[in-house]
Amino acid sequence: MMNSRVHANMSIKETVDGTLITIFVKPNSSKFAIELECKEIVVYATEEPEKGKVNKEIIKELTRLFRAKVELVSGATSRQKQLVVRLKKAELEQFLSKK
Repeated sequence: MMNSRVHANMSIKETVDGTLITIFVKPNSSKFAIELECKEIVVYATEEPEKGKVNKEIIKELTRLFRAKVELVSGATSRQKQLVVRLKKAELEQFLSKK
């Protein structure tokens, strides 16, 4: 079965508050991971998408990985989410390029 989702360009934009990123979430994964797929940041979350469990896991794990504060800006109930990471764009891109 083909995935009908349209791949958007990877969205990383520096703002006064930090760097705004758009991610696509795949819940119920066997392990937490962050990958680049077709110019999109994909986060594999282990939690089920109910009662904010996935959002809490993403914020906790990305805060640990980036060693910076991460906040959910939009997409609380969507698989596509926008987050602000309290890092410079160059620092975040450097981290993601290693993925």
